[in-house]
Amino acid sequence: MVTTADTSSLHPADPHEGSAAAAPAPSTRQPKQPVNKLGVAAVVVTVVLWASAFVGIRAVGPSFSPGSLTLGRLAIAAVVLGAVVLPKLRMLPKGREWWPILAYGVMWFGGYNVALNAAEHLLDAGTSALLINVNPILIAVMAGLILKEGFPRWLIIGSLVAFGGVAVIALGSGQRSAADITGVLLCLLAAALAAVSVIVQKPVLRKFPAGQATWFGIMVGLVCCLPFGGQLVTELQAAPLPATLGLVYLGIFPTAIAFTTWAYALSLIDAGKLAATTYLVPGTTVLISWLVLSEIPTVWGLVGGAICLVGVGLTRRRSR
Repeated sequence: MVTTADTSSLHPADPHEGSAAAAPAPSTRQPKQPVNKLGVAAVVVTVVLWASAFVGIRAVGPSFSPGSLTLGRLAIAAVVLGAVVLPKLRMLPKGREWWPILAYGVMWFGGYNVALNAAEHLLDAGTSALLINVNPILIAVMAGLILKEGFPRWLIIGSLVAFGGVAVIALGSGQRSAADITGVLLCLLAAALAAVSVIVQKPVLRKFPAGQATWFGIMVGLVCCLPFGGQLVTELQAAPLPATLGLVYLGIFPTAIAFTTWAYALSLIDAGKLAATTYLVPGTTVLISWLVLSEIPTVWGLVGGAICLVGVGLTRRRSR
């Protein structure tokens, strides 16, 4: 099982450490850390599997409604990840330790997935991934408010540019149908729920390993989605085999594995920096969607998505 987070990144480095002759670093808020190869590998796995999830959801969408698809994914993930976690589980959260787990379990594993599944009934996989990519900006804003990291000039400029990209996607969608606008709003809701969940989950990883923290959240989301149980049973009986296999894939890979590798990377890497890696998800999604589903975003989606990525890139610049 993976180990709990290294908390050394939470405190500034001692300016007297190292060589006595070394000049004091002009230092930004966090000290430089060596690249963790396992963390990088976890990020790569997460990006690829989450990108595939957008395509998988789109593929099985005709057979499963948003709530039943979420329940099916979580049930499969709970069994698979539970088989790994439970034999090594030595302690459960106590008292107030449950509050953040309940929060990200409800918002991320429950609400985010239902909202995204519903959005992909209305939008193609690539456009959905582009819209969800507003997530890193929201994380940066909340980090400024909650973690007191401030609001650098480039964060404000980049955020405005990125939200302009979202407006372009929404404008283009509106020219086709009102249903597309609903899809855009559902994606933005999913992005907001995911962003809050990242901030909430970070402290949990200081005490619990990534696999356990992920499994706890999955179980909370599973309980929230139990009302969709009857719908899932009915749809499973009618679903063709490829759709059922797609559901199994979504439960094992983008859920059980990718959410765990994300949590592991989050235990090692600053939340804002890790969120930046998800900028790679939309491009990967578009490629997989083109190869598997033969669908690409509209021109509006591509232009708006490109603007989003430019804006998010600007938020990473440092003010001098």
